[in-house]
Amino acid sequence: MRGDQQEEMAAWFRSLEPVQPKDMVGLWSGVGIPSGHPLDGVLENLNWFGKRFHSDMRADALLFRWRPGRLVPIEPNFFPIGVAIKMAPFGRTFVARNWFSYLQKLLRARGTTASLQLRTLDGVNTAAMVYDKQPIVDYFRRIDDNEIAGMMCVRDDPRRLFFKLRKVMG
Repeated sequence: MRGDQQEEMAAWFRSLEPVQPKDMVGLWSGVGIPSGHPLDGVLENLNWFGKRFHSDMRADALLFRWRPGRLVPIEPNFFPIGVAIKMAPFGRTFVARNWFSYLQKLLRARGTTASLQLRTLDGVNTAAMVYDKQPIVDYFRRIDDNEIAGMMCVRDDPRRLFFKLRKVMG
């Protein structure tokens, strides 16, 4: 089942139109798309908000809700992706959500944590966010005028995490 879900989502993602990096600039709210990936539901449980892309092509890769109306960029390097995937079942628990809310100030990024680039995926040039200190690239494709699909690729892991971003502010 999981492989089928992954294949279906990858085919859907490939069917979408590419996006230019300049079109990504702004604040985006995100939501995961279940695909059989171990991290499905983890970010949402931890109050993930989305991503912010700056005009200098730098990005806040992981933005979380901290208090009402307050977003906190988290340093992805605090959670090596391999550890995050192994800990995914815990990441979906109430305890993890509570711990994360208390630790957010300590985990705050001290600057942007990724860069926005034009990358080739399956022979198509599209916007991609390359993490500075993690072996992760998020590729983007256009769903419609208001939404972008994202596909997180981790080096040496064939599984893909899918998500949608909706523009909040330019």
